[in-house]
Amino acid sequence: MVRPPARRMSARPAANKLHDFTCTCDNDMSVKKVDGPATCTKDECTSNPCGNGQDCKDLDASPSSTGDYVCTCTGTNIKVTGGPATCTNDECTAMPAPCGTGQTCNDPDTAANKLHDFTCTCDNDMSVKKVDGPATCTKDE
Repeated sequence: MVRPPARRMSARPAANKLHDFTCTCDNDMSVKKVDGPATCTKDECTSNPCGNGQDCKDLDASPSSTGDYVCTCTGTNIKVTGGPATCTNDECTAMPAPCGTGQTCNDPDTAANKLHDFTCTCDNDMSVKKVDGPATCTKDE
């Protein structure tokens, strides 16, 4: 078997040039450090693991940390660590109740990003309704 010729370096590193190396992060080439390890991070939220209508926060962006991001439904306290949250917001269960006394509330779409779509209906006259607020009901006499 014939060996290929060994490569020779055209210049030797200068003996007085110590600590002149640069470390660069694999996932972000702009993060560099001369004469020591670069401080690399890995933000799991950059891939949008929570989806639309949710906020993502990576609690520990060190490269070895995985699955510690928190998905929070926008405008709510509904949170899940390590995956998307199930975001619902039934406006009829809000306190104080959005409809007045003697009224029934119906929220047709409880998705967290669907707000102001609930309907208040008068119990004594089902034809009297109002979207996004209490209906004006007449009193039974």
